[in-house]
Amino acid sequence: FRRFKELADKKHEIFDEDLQALVSETQTEASESIKLVSLKVCTETGEENTATVVLSIDGKEQTATTKTSGAVDATFSAISALVDFEINLQLYSVSNVTQGTDALGEVNVRLEHDGRIINGQAADTDIITASAKAYIHGLNKIMAATDRAHPQI
Repeated sequence: FRRFKELADKKHEIFDEDLQALVSETQTEASESIKLVSLKVCTETGEENTATVVLSIDGKEQTATTKTSGAVDATFSAISALVDFEINLQLYSVSNVTQGTDALGEVNVRLEHDGRIINGQAADTDIITASAKAYIHGLNKIMAATDRAHPQI
């Protein structure tokens, strides 16, 4: 309900597609070992973009700041700096869930790690935030698969 209220505060109209995206996102949150705490992105024409990301990884907050040519690239680079495994971005796509400038944007990423392909998805009214959440969704899937392959007893 909290997520619904946040979305309602950002948008004038809520559509069925918005609710479906919220439900899909909420179902994956419970098992996440990496969570987005905050994201700050600064862009300026002709300058490098800066992203500062704070993640909670297994309950411990960690921060990274990176500068690159794009806002999404800076965001992904900052997130990658906080995880201790190699990730290759294979696919990045953005689509609108509903119509209008306040529409939810849905981001899909395809990540490669140790020969495995993992897909991550997320939606938000802010495309950069949706991008970060989709990347983190994929990372959580990688971590879950690694935990199953190498259980710590």
